[in-house]
Amino acid sequence: MIIVTGGAGFIGSAIVKELNSRGIDDILVIDRLGDGEKWRNLVGLRFIDFMDKELFISELETGKMDSMKIDGIFHLGACSSTTEKNADYLIENNFHYSVRIGRWWEKHPQTRFIYASSAATYGDGKNGYSDDESKIDQLFPLNMYGYSKHLFDLYALRKRWLEKIVGLKYFNVFGPNEYHKGDMRSVINKAFAGVRDKGTISLFKSHKEEYGDGDQLRDFIYVKDAVKMTLYFLENRHIGGIFNIGTGQARSWNDLAKAIFTAVNKNPVIDYIPMPIEIREKYQYFTQADLDKLRSSGCNHECMSLEDAVYDYVCNYLQFDKRLGEIRQVD
Repeated sequence: MIIVTGGAGFIGSAIVKELNSRGIDDILVIDRLGDGEKWRNLVGLRFIDFMDKELFISELETGKMDSMKIDGIFHLGACSSTTEKNADYLIENNFHYSVRIGRWWEKHPQTRFIYASSAATYGDGKNGYSDDESKIDQLFPLNMYGYSKHLFDLYALRKRWLEKIVGLKYFNVFGPNEYHKGDMRSVINKAFAGVRDKGTISLFKSHKEEYGDGDQLRDFIYVKDAVKMTLYFLENRHIGGIFNIGTGQARSWNDLAKAIFTAVNKNPVIDYIPMPIEIREKYQYFTQADLDKLRSSGCNHECMSLEDAVYDYVCNYLQFDKRLGEIRQVD
């Protein structure tokens, strides 16, 4: 059995979908659905059961799940809001919860344990984007979300867990099944309707001289690519450590916007608006995954181009309001 925490969420449900495509449905989905539309991410997916996140951690810690043959745990469940200000909540939900799963794994090391870290741990990038574990303590996240993820990386390093488990630093992931994420949805998701209906998109102005408006750079990666790179570590169980999950190529917000217009067959009309003062000091102007370590591990997956990925997302999902499990074949 494979356990996916956050299995109804964005990357988690995409992992379940990819596992299904490989003939694997002995999956236990862990999440909390609430009263939103996140449940739709599970429609069309195959799994044996769904369990609330608090019941799961209780049964894990009390030994009620020890009789199950748990082949792997993908720990994707977390509060992913980069603007969340409740530090106590983030520490409990993102750090302590992860530690509790890690302590169970320590007693059951035969289980493959792969968890989601984040590129937010790199902060402003002044110390680079290397996933070398010896440099973890040199990183300074800019927000509490990034810090909560950074804390678990540090904990896993101190406990020497990273010799056997895998932490994945996802960069700017976008794609189907992110619809429930509110303000944390990608710009593609949020801007699609405006581009389609009004023919315009708004991007933040630059507040640094070295970057033009809309020329701020990010490593955008399609969720389908991120998932395939993630599953590489389930297949190669001997590998441990922190690894970046990105394309290794920074692209501008202008590039992203133009790709959306191309997908809907319209000429680009971009409106540049002032960046909110409250995020200006915490804004990342450049991110780019260093993939040297990932490639050295043997993972040679080639990601889709930004333009092809945006086209697939817009034309096969957004325009039909489709989730991954609701579409059988993508052209």
